[in-house]
Amino acid sequence: MKKNLSILLILMPVILLISCKSGTQKGEMLIWSSNNSQEISYLSGIIEQWNTANPGRIIRSQPVPEGQSSEEIILASVVGGTTPAIYANMWQGNVEMYAQAGVLIRLDTMPGFIETITERCTPEAIKEITSSDGHIYQIPWKVNPIMMLYNLKIFREAGVEKFPRTYEEYLEAARLISADKDNDGYRDRWIGYTTVQPIWYQRLFNFYPLYLAASNGAPLIENNRAAFNNQYAVQVFTFLQDLYNDNYFSRQQMTSSQDPFIMESVATLITGPWQVPYLEKFKPPQMEYGFMPMMVPEDTNRPVYSYGDPKNIVIFNTCPDPITAWEFLKMLISEKGDFDLLRVTGQFPRRKNISINPVFEPFLNENPRFRPFAVQADYIRGVDNHPNIVEVFDIISQEYEACVIYGRKTPETAVKDAADAVDVLLKGL
Repeated sequence: MKKNLSILLILMPVILLISCKSGTQKGEMLIWSSNNSQEISYLSGIIEQWNTANPGRIIRSQPVPEGQSSEEIILASVVGGTTPAIYANMWQGNVEMYAQAGVLIRLDTMPGFIETITERCTPEAIKEITSSDGHIYQIPWKVNPIMMLYNLKIFREAGVEKFPRTYEEYLEAARLISADKDNDGYRDRWIGYTTVQPIWYQRLFNFYPLYLAASNGAPLIENNRAAFNNQYAVQVFTFLQDLYNDNYFSRQQMTSSQDPFIMESVATLITGPWQVPYLEKFKPPQMEYGFMPMMVPEDTNRPVYSYGDPKNIVIFNTCPDPITAWEFLKMLISEKGDFDLLRVTGQFPRRKNISINPVFEPFLNENPRFRPFAVQADYIRGVDNHPNIVEVFDIISQEYEACVIYGRKTPETAVKDAADAVDVLLKGL
């Protein structure tokens, strides 16, 4: 929390702006959502139903105010005492910081909370969002399971009939695809692409889902120490380093106006369900695509975990009526509310057994492209519920750049150096 507070001098104008835009009248409660237009529409429908049935307990909504990032806006509002009653887009990794700062309501003290959350979520999900003090400060709400998107036509043209499941199979497919060059002898296609930027959150969409897949969903931190100095992290670093060393992934930042997957210059992307409506709108007519779980080491024979990209719901201690807020949220996370979330936004609720729940079957039948994500949703993780998880990812990201992108360290050395640095960080707190 202390490190994050250092940006508040920059954010003071934002704090003043937020304090002037409460958006509610006396007796009303405010909920902030993301700026996603579909999510705003979905939430407005739920709130309209609530307000019609509860005229004395009105809830209003607004998107989180504009700023450099929603995380900075929330931090500014906490320090300025201008938080909304409810925030429905909290990154799971930030919750513990706010819980330890004492600005969140203990949701497990709300009537019926444990029963509701137990019916909705797996024991693993509940354990994942439980704070270090044993209380729960967040509602697991929506996820976007991360999977591997592939262009089937490119694989077929390279002579690969079966989409690769393991590192070895993927590297072999990369060798075949990379042999396809244009008339000038330049690379015509790449097996894939992932950002080379050494920014901590970029590791959520390359290293981390692969680590979860390799390790069967293992944590990065246990008992306030690094837990990733293991064969799984080394295997992931080795796999990715091989892709760059053999020139199967480009080290250049692909920032042109043309999407490399749409242009069919890359065969795979690590991505989420948001890609489905985008591809259906912009893909070439001849494109055949699908989604598969993340690559795994050769000896892996089990369901494959991945990162779920979770966004959760919290109630701030500035809320004038936490019981009413919780009653509204029960409506939001009901089966009907979850179905509407999926139908309107294309984002999955963090609810167990979606792929076999008859409530969601009509949507999945009408939108079969989403079905792989419904199956993957049973095998996802968020991030460790630790107040310094961002700093941990930042350390991993620095070693990732040195090892994977530039090959300056061996995978074993890079992983050990990252773990040692994390141990120093956590020991000093």
